[in-house]
Amino acid sequence: MDSVLAVGESAPLHSLKVPASQAVVELSIVVPTFCEAENVAVLVERVEDALSGHRWEIIFVDDDSADHTAERAKTIASQDQRVRCIRRVGRRGLAGACIEGILSSAAPFVAVMDADLQHDETLLPRMLEQLESGEIDLVAATRYAGEGAGAEGLANARRGQLSRIANASVQRLLSMHLTDPMSGFFMLRREIVEAHADDLCADGFKILLDIVATAGSRLRIAEVPYRFRPRQAGESKFDTRTAIEFAGLVLSKLSFGVVTPRFLVYALVGTTGLGVHMLALLGYLAFDGNHFAPAQLFATGMAITNNYVLNNLLTWRDRRLRGWQMVRGFAGFCLISTAGAIANIGVAEWLFAQEPKWWLAGFAGAVMGAVWNYSMSSRLVWQSR
Repeated sequence: MDSVLAVGESAPLHSLKVPASQAVVELSIVVPTFCEAENVAVLVERVEDALSGHRWEIIFVDDDSADHTAERAKTIASQDQRVRCIRRVGRRGLAGACIEGILSSAAPFVAVMDADLQHDETLLPRMLEQLESGEIDLVAATRYAGEGAGAEGLANARRGQLSRIANASVQRLLSMHLTDPMSGFFMLRREIVEAHADDLCADGFKILLDIVATAGSRLRIAEVPYRFRPRQAGESKFDTRTAIEFAGLVLSKLSFGVVTPRFLVYALVGTTGLGVHMLALLGYLAFDGNHFAPAQLFATGMAITNNYVLNNLLTWRDRRLRGWQMVRGFAGFCLISTAGAIANIGVAEWLFAQEPKWWLAGFAGAVMGAVWNYSMSSRLVWQSR
Protein backbone atom coordinates (compact mmCIF):
# COMPACT_ATOMS: atom_id res chain seq x y z
CA MET A 1 0.00 0.00 0.00
CA ASP A 2 1.34 3.40 -0.92
CA SER A 3 2.19 5.67 1.99
CA VAL A 4 0.40 9.01 2.18
CA LEU A 5 1.82 12.18 3.71
CA ALA A 6 -0.39 14.12 6.07
CA VAL A 7 -1.28 17.69 5.20
CA GLY A 8 1.64 19.98 6.04
CA GLU A 9 4.06 17.03 6.31
CA SER A 10 7.10 17.03 4.05
CA ALA A 11 8.86 14.03 2.59
CA PRO A 12 12.20 13.01 4.14
CA LEU A 13 15.11 14.25 2.07
CA HIS A 14 16.37 10.75 1.40
CA SER A 15 13.06 9.79 -0.24
CA LEU A 16 13.10 12.59 -2.78
CA LYS A 17 14.16 11.55 -6.27
CA VAL A 18 15.34 13.93 -8.96
CA PRO A 19 14.38 13.07 -12.55
CA ALA A 20 17.31 12.56 -14.86
CA SER A 21 16.12 15.48 -16.97
CA GLN A 22 16.51 17.71 -13.90
CA ALA A 23 19.98 16.63 -12.79
CA VAL A 24 21.59 18.71 -10.05
CA VAL A 25 23.17 21.90 -11.39
CA GLU A 26 26.92 22.16 -10.88
CA LEU A 27 27.32 25.80 -11.91
CA SER A 28 25.08 28.85 -11.57
CA ILE A 29 25.91 31.93 -13.62
CA VAL A 30 24.60 35.12 -12.04
CA VAL A 31 24.07 38.00 -14.45
CA PRO A 32 23.00 41.36 -12.97
CA THR A 33 21.05 43.37 -15.55
CA PHE A 34 19.70 46.86 -16.04
CA CYS A 35 18.40 47.71 -19.52
CA GLU A 36 20.16 44.85 -21.32
CA ALA A 37 17.17 43.41 -23.22
CA GLU A 38 19.01 43.16 -26.53
CA ASN A 39 21.79 41.04 -25.02
CA VAL A 40 19.88 38.45 -23.02
CA ALA A 41 19.16 35.88 -25.74
CA VAL A 42 22.64 36.19 -27.26
CA LEU A 43 24.28 35.62 -23.88
CA VAL A 44 22.22 32.47 -23.22
CA GLU A 45 23.22 31.06 -26.62
CA ARG A 46 26.89 31.78 -26.01
CA VAL A 47 26.84 30.22 -22.55
CA GLU A 48 25.07 27.15 -23.93
CA ASP A 49 27.81 26.69 -26.55
CA ALA A 50 30.60 27.29 -24.02
CA LEU A 51 29.25 24.89 -21.37
CA SER A 52 28.18 22.01 -23.58
CA GLY A 53 28.33 18.84 -21.51
CA HIS A 54 28.02 20.65 -18.19
CA ARG A 55 24.99 21.03 -15.90
CA TRP A 56 24.46 24.76 -15.57
CA GLU A 57 21.87 27.44 -15.03
CA ILE A 58 21.88 31.17 -15.68
CA ILE A 59 20.19 33.54 -13.22
CA PHE A 60 19.35 37.01 -14.50
CA VAL A 61 18.86 39.48 -11.65
CA ASP A 62 17.12 42.48 -13.15
CA ASP A 63 16.64 45.84 -11.45
CA ASP A 64 13.20 46.45 -12.98
CA SER A 65 14.56 47.62 -16.35
CA ALA A 66 12.36 49.94 -18.37
CA ASP A 67 13.37 48.15 -21.60
CA HIS A 68 11.67 44.90 -20.41
CA THR A 69 14.88 42.95 -19.82
CA ALA A 70 13.09 40.78 -17.24
CA GLU A 71 10.32 39.94 -19.70
CA ARG A 72 12.88 38.86 -22.31
CA ALA A 73 14.63 36.64 -19.78
CA LYS A 74 11.37 35.11 -18.55
CA THR A 75 10.27 34.35 -22.10
CA ILE A 76 13.44 32.32 -22.56
CA ALA A 77 12.99 30.74 -19.12
CA SER A 78 9.52 29.53 -20.08
CA GLN A 79 11.17 27.38 -22.76
CA ASP A 80 14.45 26.52 -21.03
CA GLN A 81 14.59 25.31 -17.40
CA ARG A 82 18.24 26.32 -17.19
CA VAL A 83 17.27 30.00 -17.29
CA ARG A 84 15.81 31.89 -14.32
CA CYS A 85 15.03 35.53 -13.68
CA ILE A 86 14.75 37.53 -10.46
CA ARG A 87 13.04 40.88 -10.97
CA ARG A 88 13.91 43.33 -8.21
CA VAL A 89 11.42 46.13 -7.57
CA GLY A 90 12.27 49.10 -5.35
CA ARG A 91 15.97 48.27 -5.04
CA ARG A 92 18.89 48.67 -7.37
CA GLY A 93 22.62 48.11 -7.48
CA LEU A 94 25.08 45.68 -9.03
CA ALA A 95 26.54 44.31 -5.80
CA GLY A 96 23.15 43.71 -4.23
CA ALA A 97 21.93 41.99 -7.39
CA CYS A 98 24.96 39.69 -7.43
CA ILE A 99 24.58 38.78 -3.76
CA GLU A 100 20.88 38.08 -4.19
CA GLY A 101 21.50 35.93 -7.26
CA ILE A 102 24.28 33.94 -5.60
CA LEU A 103 22.21 33.31 -2.48
CA SER A 104 19.33 32.06 -4.63
CA SER A 105 21.54 29.33 -6.07
CA ALA A 106 22.01 25.80 -4.76
CA ALA A 107 24.93 24.94 -7.06
CA PRO A 108 28.34 24.39 -5.44
CA PHE A 109 29.98 26.83 -7.84
CA VAL A 110 28.78 30.27 -8.95
CA ALA A 111 30.05 32.59 -11.66
CA VAL A 112 29.33 36.30 -12.01
CA MET A 113 29.48 38.01 -15.38
CA ASP A 114 27.95 41.02 -17.10
CA ALA A 115 25.14 40.91 -19.64
CA ASP A 116 26.84 43.30 -22.06
CA LEU A 117 28.74 40.47 -23.86
CA GLN A 118 32.12 42.00 -22.99
CA HIS A 119 33.17 39.00 -20.88
CA ASP A 120 34.56 35.91 -22.59
CA GLU A 121 32.14 33.08 -21.84
CA THR A 122 34.51 30.50 -23.35
CA LEU A 123 36.60 30.79 -20.17
CA LEU A 124 33.81 29.33 -18.02
CA PRO A 125 34.79 25.63 -18.45
CA ARG A 126 38.42 26.42 -17.65
CA MET A 127 37.43 28.37 -14.52
CA LEU A 128 35.10 25.58 -13.42
CA GLU A 129 37.81 22.96 -13.88
CA GLN A 130 40.14 24.85 -11.56
CA LEU A 131 37.49 25.06 -8.85
CA GLU A 132 36.55 21.41 -9.20
CA SER A 133 40.19 20.47 -8.60
CA GLY A 134 39.65 21.41 -4.94
CA GLU A 135 42.83 23.48 -4.85
CA ILE A 136 41.25 26.86 -5.71
CA ASP A 137 38.43 28.81 -4.05
CA LEU A 138 38.02 31.67 -6.51
CA VAL A 139 39.03 32.23 -10.13
CA ALA A 140 39.09 35.82 -11.37
CA ALA A 141 39.33 36.85 -15.01
CA THR A 142 41.93 39.58 -15.48
CA ARG A 143 42.33 42.19 -18.21
CA TYR A 144 45.83 43.20 -17.13
CA ALA A 145 48.05 40.13 -16.79
CA GLY A 146 48.92 37.08 -18.86
CA GLU A 147 49.03 36.25 -22.53
CA GLY A 148 45.95 37.39 -24.39
CA ALA A 149 44.79 39.86 -21.71
CA GLY A 150 43.48 43.22 -22.86
CA ALA A 151 41.07 46.00 -21.89
CA GLU A 152 40.22 47.35 -25.34
CA GLY A 153 36.52 47.10 -24.54
CA LEU A 154 36.64 50.02 -22.10
CA ALA A 155 34.64 52.94 -23.48
CA ASN A 156 37.62 55.24 -24.00
CA ALA A 157 41.22 55.92 -22.99
CA ARG A 158 40.06 57.90 -19.93
CA ARG A 159 38.07 54.91 -18.67
CA GLY A 160 41.11 52.71 -19.17
CA GLN A 161 43.29 55.10 -17.18
CA LEU A 162 40.73 55.34 -14.37
CA SER A 163 40.48 51.55 -14.24
CA ARG A 164 44.24 51.16 -13.84
CA ILE A 165 44.41 53.88 -11.19
CA ALA A 166 41.57 52.24 -9.25
CA ASN A 167 43.26 48.83 -9.44
CA ALA A 168 46.59 50.25 -8.26
CA SER A 169 44.88 52.09 -5.38
CA VAL A 170 43.08 48.97 -4.21
CA GLN A 171 46.22 46.85 -4.40
CA ARG A 172 48.14 49.36 -2.29
CA LEU A 173 45.46 50.37 0.24
CA LEU A 174 44.00 46.90 0.85
CA SER A 175 47.17 44.90 0.22
CA MET A 176 45.38 42.95 -2.47
CA HIS A 177 47.41 40.88 -4.90
CA LEU A 178 44.80 40.50 -7.64
CA THR A 179 45.96 42.12 -10.89
CA ASP A 180 42.36 43.12 -11.71
CA PRO A 181 40.37 43.53 -8.46
CA MET A 182 37.86 45.67 -10.37
CA SER A 183 36.93 42.75 -12.64
CA GLY A 184 33.26 41.88 -12.88
CA PHE A 185 33.95 38.38 -14.22
CA PHE A 186 34.82 35.63 -11.74
CA MET A 187 33.79 32.24 -10.38
CA LEU A 188 33.92 30.92 -6.83
CA ARG A 189 32.59 28.38 -4.37
CA ARG A 190 29.10 29.45 -3.33
CA GLU A 191 29.80 28.60 0.31
CA ILE A 192 32.22 31.56 0.48
CA VAL A 193 29.45 34.08 -0.17
CA GLU A 194 27.09 32.20 2.12
CA ALA A 195 29.64 32.47 4.94
CA HIS A 196 30.27 36.19 4.48
CA ALA A 197 26.91 37.44 3.17
CA ASP A 198 26.20 39.55 6.25
CA ASP A 199 29.47 41.42 5.85
CA LEU A 200 29.19 42.18 2.13
CA CYS A 201 28.08 45.62 1.01
CA ALA A 202 24.95 45.59 -1.14
CA ASP A 203 25.43 49.28 -2.01
CA GLY A 204 28.78 48.76 -3.70
CA PHE A 205 29.63 48.37 -7.38
CA LYS A 206 32.62 46.01 -7.43
CA ILE A 207 31.50 42.79 -5.77
CA LEU A 208 34.75 40.87 -6.44
CA LEU A 209 36.74 43.47 -4.51
CA ASP A 210 34.29 43.23 -1.61
CA ILE A 211 34.34 39.42 -1.48
CA VAL A 212 38.14 39.18 -1.55
CA ALA A 213 38.61 41.99 0.99
CA THR A 214 35.99 40.47 3.31
CA ALA A 215 37.12 36.84 3.10
CA GLY A 216 40.75 37.84 3.53
CA SER A 217 43.94 35.86 2.99
CA ARG A 218 42.21 32.51 3.50
CA LEU A 219 41.02 32.49 -0.11
CA ARG A 220 43.01 30.46 -2.59
CA ILE A 221 42.81 32.58 -5.74
CA ALA A 222 43.77 31.96 -9.36
CA GLU A 223 43.58 34.33 -12.31
CA VAL A 224 42.92 33.69 -15.98
CA PRO A 225 43.67 36.33 -18.65
CA TYR A 226 40.97 37.48 -21.06
CA ARG A 227 40.36 40.19 -23.60
CA PHE A 228 37.64 42.62 -22.55
CA ARG A 229 35.42 42.91 -25.63
CA PRO A 230 33.64 46.06 -26.89
CA ARG A 231 30.01 46.46 -25.81
CA GLN A 232 27.56 45.28 -28.50
CA ALA A 233 24.33 46.90 -27.29
CA GLY A 234 23.02 49.01 -24.44
CA GLU A 235 24.94 51.64 -22.49
CA SER A 236 27.69 51.58 -19.88
CA LYS A 237 26.44 52.04 -16.32
CA PHE A 238 29.61 53.80 -15.17
CA ASP A 239 29.04 57.34 -13.85
CA THR A 240 30.21 59.69 -11.10
CA ARG A 241 27.97 57.95 -8.55
CA THR A 242 29.68 54.65 -9.39
CA ALA A 243 33.11 56.19 -8.78
CA ILE A 244 31.91 57.51 -5.39
CA GLU A 245 30.51 54.07 -4.50
CA PHE A 246 33.90 52.56 -5.30
CA ALA A 247 35.63 55.03 -2.98
CA GLY A 248 33.02 54.28 -0.33
CA LEU A 249 33.64 50.54 -0.63
CA VAL A 250 37.39 51.02 -0.14
CA LEU A 251 36.75 53.26 2.88
CA SER A 252 34.29 50.71 4.24
CA LYS A 253 36.93 48.00 4.19
CA LEU A 254 39.59 50.30 5.65
CA SER A 255 37.22 51.38 8.43
CA PHE A 256 35.99 47.81 9.09
CA GLY A 257 32.48 48.68 7.93
CA VAL A 258 32.01 51.95 9.83
CA VAL A 259 31.82 53.98 6.61
CA THR A 260 29.53 52.60 3.88
CA PRO A 261 29.36 53.68 0.23
CA ARG A 262 25.89 55.13 0.80
CA PHE A 263 27.00 57.12 3.82
CA LEU A 264 29.93 58.53 1.86
CA VAL A 265 27.54 59.84 -0.79
CA TYR A 266 25.31 61.21 1.96
CA ALA A 267 28.30 62.95 3.54
CA LEU A 268 29.25 64.54 0.22
CA VAL A 269 25.67 65.73 -0.25
CA GLY A 270 25.79 67.10 3.29
CA THR A 271 28.96 68.98 2.40
CA THR A 272 27.17 70.72 -0.45
CA GLY A 273 24.29 71.43 1.95
CA LEU A 274 26.74 73.01 4.37
CA GLY A 275 28.00 75.23 1.58
CA VAL A 276 24.45 76.23 0.67
CA HIS A 277 23.70 76.86 4.35
CA MET A 278 26.69 79.13 4.87
CA LEU A 279 26.12 81.08 1.65
CA ALA A 280 22.44 81.58 2.47
CA LEU A 281 23.32 82.65 6.01
CA LEU A 282 25.92 85.11 4.76
CA GLY A 283 23.52 86.52 2.20
CA TYR A 284 20.72 87.00 4.72
CA LEU A 285 23.03 88.65 7.27
CA ALA A 286 24.34 90.97 4.55
CA PHE A 287 20.74 92.05 4.04
CA ASP A 288 19.82 92.13 7.75
CA GLY A 289 22.71 91.71 10.16
CA ASN A 290 20.74 92.41 13.31
CA HIS A 291 18.64 89.25 13.49
CA PHE A 292 20.64 86.03 13.47
CA ALA A 293 17.86 83.57 14.33
CA PRO A 294 15.74 84.33 11.21
CA ALA A 295 18.93 84.17 9.15
CA GLN A 296 19.79 80.75 10.56
CA LEU A 297 16.23 79.53 9.96
CA PHE A 298 16.33 80.67 6.33
CA ALA A 299 19.73 79.08 5.75
CA THR A 300 18.58 75.82 7.34
CA GLY A 301 15.55 75.67 5.03
CA MET A 302 17.72 76.19 1.96
CA ALA A 303 20.13 73.47 3.09
CA ILE A 304 17.29 71.01 3.76
CA THR A 305 15.86 71.55 0.28
CA ASN A 306 19.29 71.12 -1.32
CA ASN A 307 19.98 67.96 0.65
CA TYR A 308 16.62 66.40 -0.13
CA VAL A 309 16.93 66.91 -3.88
CA LEU A 310 20.51 65.62 -4.07
CA ASN A 311 19.90 62.68 -1.73
CA ASN A 312 16.95 61.64 -3.86
CA LEU A 313 19.07 61.86 -7.00
CA LEU A 314 22.30 60.36 -5.64
CA THR A 315 22.35 58.83 -2.16
CA TRP A 316 19.15 56.83 -2.50
CA ARG A 317 18.91 56.69 -6.28
CA ASP A 318 18.08 52.98 -6.06
CA ARG A 319 14.99 53.98 -4.07
CA ARG A 320 14.39 57.26 -5.88
CA LEU A 321 11.05 58.93 -5.18
CA ARG A 322 9.00 60.28 -8.06
CA GLY A 323 5.76 62.18 -8.51
CA TRP A 324 3.51 62.27 -5.48
CA GLN A 325 5.96 60.10 -3.52
CA MET A 326 8.58 62.82 -3.89
CA VAL A 327 6.18 65.40 -2.43
CA ARG A 328 5.35 63.16 0.52
CA GLY A 329 9.01 62.29 0.92
CA PHE A 330 9.94 65.95 1.09
CA ALA A 331 7.35 66.52 3.81
CA GLY A 332 8.76 63.62 5.80
CA PHE A 333 12.33 64.79 5.22
CA CYS A 334 11.40 68.25 6.49
CA LEU A 335 9.80 66.81 9.62
CA ILE A 336 12.86 64.68 10.32
CA SER A 337 15.15 67.63 9.72
CA THR A 338 13.03 69.91 11.90
CA ALA A 339 13.92 67.94 15.02
CA GLY A 340 17.60 68.56 14.36
CA ALA A 341 16.95 72.10 13.17
CA ILE A 342 15.37 73.09 16.51
CA ALA A 343 18.56 72.20 18.32
CA ASN A 344 20.53 73.58 15.38
CA ILE A 345 19.08 77.05 15.70
CA GLY A 346 19.23 77.10 19.51
CA VAL A 347 22.87 76.03 19.68
CA ALA A 348 23.89 78.34 16.83
CA GLU A 349 22.16 81.37 18.36
CA TRP A 350 23.72 80.66 21.75
CA LEU A 351 27.19 80.37 20.22
CA PHE A 352 26.68 83.53 18.20
CA ALA A 353 25.67 85.38 21.37
CA GLN A 354 28.83 84.18 23.11
CA GLU A 355 31.14 84.72 20.16
CA PRO A 356 29.65 86.70 17.25
CA LYS A 357 31.34 84.69 14.52
CA TRP A 358 28.63 83.69 12.05
CA TRP A 359 30.68 80.93 10.42
CA LEU A 360 31.43 79.16 13.73
CA ALA A 361 27.84 79.34 14.94
CA GLY A 362 26.46 78.29 11.55
CA PHE A 363 28.84 75.33 11.24
CA ALA A 364 28.07 74.03 14.74
CA GLY A 365 24.32 74.26 14.15
CA ALA A 366 24.50 72.54 10.75
CA VAL A 367 26.47 69.57 12.09
CA MET A 368 24.02 68.92 14.94
CA GLY A 369 21.47 66.84 13.05
CA ALA A 370 23.65 64.99 10.54
CA VAL A 371 23.53 61.50 12.05
CA TRP A 372 19.87 61.87 13.02
CA ASN A 373 18.87 62.92 9.50
CA TYR A 374 20.73 60.04 7.85
CA SER A 375 19.39 57.29 10.08
CA MET A 376 15.80 58.53 10.11
CA SER A 377 15.72 59.34 6.39
CA SER A 378 16.97 55.86 5.54
CA ARG A 379 14.29 54.27 7.72
CA LEU A 380 11.31 56.50 6.99
CA VAL A 381 11.75 58.44 3.73
CA TRP A 382 13.79 56.16 1.46
CA GLN A 383 13.03 52.85 3.14
CA SER A 384 13.44 49.73 0.99
CA ARG A 385 10.09 48.94 -0.61
